[in-house]
Amino acid sequence: MNEVKPNFGDRDYTFKMDSYFDRGWNIFRQYMWGFIGFLILDNLIISSVLSRLPFPLGTNEDGQGGILYLLLSFGLTAGYYIVALRIAKNQSKSFGNFFDGFKIIFTIFLVSLVGGLLIGLGLLFLIIPGIYLAICYFFALLFVVENRLNFWSALEASRKVVSKKWFSFFGFAFLLGLINIAGALALLIGLVITIPFTMCATVAAFEDIVGLKVAKL
Repeated sequence: MNEVKPNFGDRDYTFKMDSYFDRGWNIFRQYMWGFIGFLILDNLIISSVLSRLPFPLGTNEDGQGGILYLLLSFGLTAGYYIVALRIAKNQSKSFGNFFDGFKIIFTIFLVSLVGGLLIGLGLLFLIIPGIYLAICYFFALLFVVENRLNFWSALEASRKVVSKKWFSFFGFAFLLGLINIAGALALLIGLVITIPFTMCATVAAFEDIVGLKVAKL
């Protein structure tokens, strides 16, 4: 496994796509019912409750999320990574760990919001810059959750690491997307497996390329 260095952009690595899927499945199956249960709860909260709140708390008629919707959505998304990281480090985990993202929700919110805005601006300028940034920020949330970087440092660390093997990450992200599309085509039922699995595969890539801390989250 690759060694962690303070300046993440200085290091080189080999991209091992097949092993990330294998490792991701191994992480997922160790707490499969926890991931599935949390995904169901997550979607019930977001879709059934928050979407009914008036904008700007919930969503508007176009499906755009308000402040409360985004805060909870970003915090809950981080939960998948937090639990997967604990499993990857052979640490104890519980269902409550899925909600640990709210302990650092402000940074999670900023990295998700600022990253999304920069990607959106990039898409306005000939699309290609937006696609480039969307892939470059692949690890941004993980840098916040695992390394406790501030939002800008996390975006920059992800960009520096990912840009070294940008096309490999693009192919990886494309395959992760196809897996979730396949899950959606299976009457949406498959998504309860594919969504957490693909997030675990992302953690597996982060584990190998960046490395994990020994200290507990």
